[in-house]
Amino acid sequence: MRVWALGIVTLCACPAAAQEVRQSGPPPGVATGAPGAPDGWSITIGAAPVFGPAWQGSRDMALSLFPDLRVNYGNTLFASVPDGIGWNAVRSDGWRAGPLVKIRFGRDERNGGSPFLIAGGSDALEGMGDIKAAGEVGGFVEKFFGPRRGWRARAEVRQGFGGHDGVVADLSAAYRTRIGRAIVSAGPRMTLASADFMQTYFGISAAQSVRTGLTPYRADGGVLSYGLGGNVVRPLNRRSALTLFTSLERLGGPAADSPLIRERGRRMQATLGLGYGFRFGL
Repeated sequence: MRVWALGIVTLCACPAAAQEVRQSGPPPGVATGAPGAPDGWSITIGAAPVFGPAWQGSRDMALSLFPDLRVNYGNTLFASVPDGIGWNAVRSDGWRAGPLVKIRFGRDERNGGSPFLIAGGSDALEGMGDIKAAGEVGGFVEKFFGPRRGWRARAEVRQGFGGHDGVVADLSAAYRTRIGRAIVSAGPRMTLASADFMQTYFGISAAQSVRTGLTPYRADGGVLSYGLGGNVVRPLNRRSALTLFTSLERLGGPAADSPLIRERGRRMQATLGLGYGFRFGL
């Protein structure tokens, strides 16, 4: 990936984002390998320990170790867990746009954590039932602008299938600059979601109310979360790099008003992670 593509969205990425791919590991747009976009195919392999909420909205913290595998074909095709599978169909005058497919990991009522949980967890979801993994298909558009195109604005809209049938929209902006050998990026982000999505993850049905003792709740669509994210990429050599990433987000009203969050969770969500990646060409 090019240096200026190292922005922060909509993440992530953290165990709480076991509800969101971007929150299940390194955030979207944050490569753990060395910056640069070689011609042809390239692969980046790495790992990222992430400390954050056990599930989106949890007050219990967890530590997960996420594998990070990224496949790129120049600046045309990309594939990874946080970024999904996408095609830069439009690449002109700082604009990029194209189709996108992502995965959203399921939510386990036993510990709330991601499939890569290694410590911590939460029992606050007991009685809520499991939510299976979901696919999300849609598209993205982003614009690089400003001096040296240091600013990036990005929007994604995706329709879910499988674990949820809702619509999710991620909006973000980030500014990137160099400080010595490090590349620093930070900016705001917001995620919007439809009522179907909110009900799946934050609603409480009559049956769930009986099992948990929580008041039934029908969630509306609206703002899922909003906050700030940032990362520091420190290249070690031409092929590898360390990436420190963090985010602080606040759940929006439809999610925060759920008895699940008011009685068993927390509205503010903080995440911290460190990734290492090594890139090689094919």
